[in-house]
Amino acid sequence: MIEIEIIQGDITKLTVDAIVNAANCSLLGGGGVDGAIHRAAGPELLRACIPLNGCETVAFPAISCGVYGYPWEAATEIAVKSVREFPAQKVKKVIFCCFGEEMEKLYREKVGSRR
Repeated sequence: MIEIEIIQGDITKLTVDAIVNAANCSLLGGGGVDGAIHRAAGPELLRACIPLNGCETVAFPAISCGVYGYPWEAATEIAVKSVREFPAQKVKKVIFCCFGEEMEKLYREKVGSRR
């Protein structure tokens, strides 16, 4: 079973094997999490993290909870369910890194954890 941790902070400061981010095929490194990852990690690390095979620790931002208006409740439920159903081979720990208290609370509710 994969351990799930919920934190609030800067995803680019985490010590993990990979940071997963939703992006289109152009991955231009503009604003938001995508831009922050590009600025912190650089293209070499991004290319190295494309396959998650072999990664033991993985961090996710609050995917789909930004400017496009996807409902946070649904997004957090889908994210947690997907991680719980993932056939873990090497992944031992997933960190959901939230950008604010409200998002952190939603993730904690879905995971069933308290601070």
